[in-house]
Order: sequence, then C-alpha cells, then structure tokens
Amino acid sequence: MSRPPELPGVQIEESCRIYPNVKIGRDSVIHGPAIIGHPPRGKKAGELPVIIGKGAVVRPFTTIYAGNRIGDGFQTGQGTSIRENNVIGDGVSVGTNAILEFENKIGNYVRIHSGCFLEMVAVGDNVFIGPNTVFTDDPHPMNCPHYKECLGGAIVEDLARIGANVTVLPGVVIGRNSLVGAGSVVVKDVPPDTVVVGNPARVIKHIQDLKCPPGFFARPYLWAPYQT
Repeated sequence: MSRPPELPGVQIEESCRIYPNVKIGRDSVIHGPAIIGHPPRGKKAGELPVIIGKGAVVRPFTTIYAGNRIGDGFQTGQGTSIRENNVIGDGVSVGTNAILEFENKIGNYVRIHSGCFLEMVAVGDNVFIGPNTVFTDDPHPMNCPHYKECLGGAIVEDLARIGANVTVLPGVVIGRNSLVGAGSVVVKDVPPDTVVVGNPARVIKHIQDLKCPPGFFARPYLWAPYQT
C-alpha cells in the first residue's frame, strides 16, 4: 500500500486499506488489517470524508466507514466496526468487537467497552459504558416508515456510568452522574445523581449514598472528573 500524500506522520501497516478522502492526524498508528473510508451503501469511494484527529490508535480488523468525524486521541480495540455519520469527540476509546452503527454523537473522554452496540445514541462527556451494553433505537421493529422520526436512540448525559450487560430501550435519558447497575434493563429515564438496578431498572439510592468497601474514600467518585 502506498502512503497517501495527505497522511504525513501516520504509521500505516501494509495490510490496511485506506480509501480516498481520508484524513488522519499526526502520530497516529493504523494496525493491519484495518479498513478506513469504506463507502456506505449508495455512496462511491471517496464521496464522503473521514476525519480522524492526531494520536489515534486503530487496532487490527477495525472497519471505519466513510462519513465519520473523530477527534484526537481515538483508540479502537480489535474488530471494532464504526458505520457512517458518527461524530466522536477527543479521547474516546471504543473496545474490541464494539459496534457503532450510524448517527451516534459521542462526547469527549468516553469509554465504550468491548461488545457494545450503539445506534443513534447521544453520549455526553466522561461517560463509561460497560462491556456488552446494548442500546436499542426502534420501539416497534421492523421497517416502520417513520423509524427515524420516532423515539430514536438514548441520551446519556455527562459523567454517567453504565455497568456490564445493560440493555437501554429507545428514547431513554440516562441522567448526569448516574450509575446503572450491571445487567439492568433501562425502560424509563434515569434521574441525575441516582443509582438504578434491575429489570426494569429502578432507583435504589443516590450516588452520595454509595460506600467505598475498601475504605480508600468516604464514598466513590471523589476524584476527577467527578469532582473538580
């Protein structure tokens, strides 16, 4: 693979496929085999841009479709799939075998762990999404002609934390600085600063009521970015 002239300062392994109209910032590493700029259905190669900021690490078997805008310090695990029309901030990590379908809006310093699925989800800053979390976006699948006009994906506000194996239903708002316990099914809005667990998820306490079992802190989340 010959290096495109618009990608100076980027390390790209020979087994990668980089389509036209891809821009990647300096000090980035693209491990092969990875595909960047694959055209979505109905588009030609190079018709839609891909912009990835500086300092990215794209690991093997990742596919990033055309039509994405990604900030600095981006990282993927192996086998990550990112479809078209995503907007991703700085310092975002998307884990192994995670899938970002179309039209997600991801804030800064977000951790999307391995095996997650997101579509049309809006995620704020400093959010943690645990392994195998699934966000649904269609209240009555399938083939509804008003699909994109209906509830759509969830909204996850700043500083929220979502445990492993959580399912989030369409249109739900997960409030700022909340915590969703592992294995929960979130069917309605989660108030800010609360802890919810169960199926369906229910409020069991407030964040300020949590304990730190080892006793290192009076309670969890007394560190940045939760305390500034």
